Amino acid sequence: MGVTAARLNEVSGIIVDTAFHVHTALGPGLLESVYQKILAHELRKRGLKVDEEVPIPLYWEGIQMEIGFRADLVVEDLVLIELKSVEEVPRVFHKKLLTYLRLADKRLGLLLNFGAAFLRDGIVRVANGMPE
Repeated sequence: MGVTAARLNEVSGIIVDTAFHVHTALGPGLLESVYQKILAHELRKRGLKVDEEVPIPLYWEGIQMEIGFRADLVVEDLVLIELKSVEEVPRVFHKKLLTYLRLADKRLGLLLNFGAAFLRDGIVRVANGMPE
C-alpha cells in the first residue's frame, strides 16, 4: 500500500508545529546547522524517524552519480526538508526542492526558513505528484 495524502499531511503538520516551537524558542538568525540539529532532535522526541544529510543520487544513462546533493532532513522516509536561515529565500530554492523531490522519488517537501522574522512567512510546501 502506498503513502496517502492524509499521512503526508499528518507528518508535515507535526514538522511545521515543531518548527514553530523551535523558532519561537530560538528566534531567527542562527546557523542552519543549529536549527537542523534541534529540529531533528525535537521531531525524534515526537516519535518520528528522522534522517539527516541524506544523499540524493542522480542517475545518468543508468549510472548512479554521487554528485553531492543532500537533503537536510527526511522525516518518516516521506517528507524531505530543506532548511535555510536567511532574510529572504530566492525562488531558485523552491525549484531546487522540487528537483530533489523528483530525484529522491518523494511526494512532499518543506522549505523552512528560520531566518524569517515570523516562521509562517518562511514556510514553503512543495508537492511532487501528491497521492489522493
